[in-house]
Amino acid sequence: MTALHDLSITELARKLRTKVVSAVELAQHSMDRIEEHGKLGAFLATDTLETLRQAQAADERIAAGDDSLLAGIPVAHKDIFVTKAFASTAGSKMLQDYRSPFDATVVAKLAQAGMVTVGKVNCDEFAMGSSNENSAYRPVKNPWDVSRVPGGSSGGSAVAVAARIVPASTGTDTGGSIRQPASFCGVTGIKPTYGRASRYGMIAFASSLDQAGPMARSAEDCALLLSAMCGPDPDRDSTSLDMPPEDFTRKLDESIEGLRIGLPKEFFGEGLGDDVRRAIEEALEQFVKLGAKIVDVTLPRTQLAIPVYYIIAPAEASSNLARFDGVKYGHRAKDYVDLLDMYKKTRAQGFGDEVKRRIMIGTYVLSHGYYDAYYLQAQKIRRMIADDFQQAFKECDVIAGPVAPSVAWHLGAHGSDPLADYLADIFTLPGSLAGLPGMSIPCGFGAAGMPVGMQLLGNYFGEAKLLNAAHRFQQATDFHLRKPEGAL
Repeated sequence: MTALHDLSITELARKLRTKVVSAVELAQHSMDRIEEHGKLGAFLATDTLETLRQAQAADERIAAGDDSLLAGIPVAHKDIFVTKAFASTAGSKMLQDYRSPFDATVVAKLAQAGMVTVGKVNCDEFAMGSSNENSAYRPVKNPWDVSRVPGGSSGGSAVAVAARIVPASTGTDTGGSIRQPASFCGVTGIKPTYGRASRYGMIAFASSLDQAGPMARSAEDCALLLSAMCGPDPDRDSTSLDMPPEDFTRKLDESIEGLRIGLPKEFFGEGLGDDVRRAIEEALEQFVKLGAKIVDVTLPRTQLAIPVYYIIAPAEASSNLARFDGVKYGHRAKDYVDLLDMYKKTRAQGFGDEVKRRIMIGTYVLSHGYYDAYYLQAQKIRRMIADDFQQAFKECDVIAGPVAPSVAWHLGAHGSDPLADYLADIFTLPGSLAGLPGMSIPCGFGAAGMPVGMQLLGNYFGEAKLLNAAHRFQQATDFHLRKPEGAL
């Protein structure tokens, strides 16, 4: 018999409704696995009583005839989403033990669908990082090789799924923070079009880039979660799109015969690891067997995405994080002589090195005399990057390529060189700057047997098309079913 933690959401839903297992038993199973895999550092907060209370309520819903496939399914939330029942720290000492008086909209929507929260998962501090080593509490370790990073900033979310602790988790993607850890950990993750999912209750990093999305083992499972997560939230999030909820599972089984997959030459140039290139090329061959057509496209401003992102994102971060001053909530320095001294000591003690680095960069590029030279120019190039994609989509339906230039690197490998982390985002940043939907699907293995993810990018509101392509690929391959030995 297949173990509970190896079942998909659809399979678990079937067992819940046929009373083979209860939501309480399923929740307890996940809680047991959290303890069993504690060395991975994935979870920051749990509450067994609260989780079992939610599970009991889910069992009652199912008994009353609730037909939601998500009712009773365990989920873990990235600790960037605020929650009433669990501490919300954003991976930072600045918010250590902070309790929110409300739930983030994404958390509330999944709860309304009947999902059971088993805890909050670790992340880079305020979602700033590409390795999950910037958490103020502890780094997260990749279950495929615990000496390697899981990717970031949603590393805890990816590890919770990859280690078979939970079938699904939430993440956020600002510059690739769903797609990159999904690739490094061999799971599936999708970032929807900017504005599809409400940002209300998501602790802000860069407001024009931050977007919530699901991580799970398959495109089918991600489609189920994304359907529940998305929808307008006009009263609480001004960037929320006025689009009705959508069933992203509706096109999963459609043929991809004739699907035009664009390959940007800029994604396959110097710097891409041979092992990653080989895995992507073999996956593309599988797409061709399924009826897709490969076309060459160009995204000429790809190389500009890194400098543009690392001007715009820090600028927005310096503004968003100004609220953490020790006055209303969060950490406050114990010893100070006046208000200004309290501000200085509070922020010096509460923020980690990477957050301080980005605040200083952002404050600099927004300062008088530099705003026009840096921030304004970056915004103009951002528009050009978005235009490049629109030109490319005249020739293709989806764009494919690597998620990252390499497989997961060793913990501490980039410790003295933050630019190395930044460069790892080269393939994910363009889509984020353009606000496009993008996802990562497991497509093979590279150096040292580490997972490789293929990135699929779609045009605005093209999530269903991406999920359809990913699902058809996963029906023909088993990369998404493979798991690290430590998850057995």
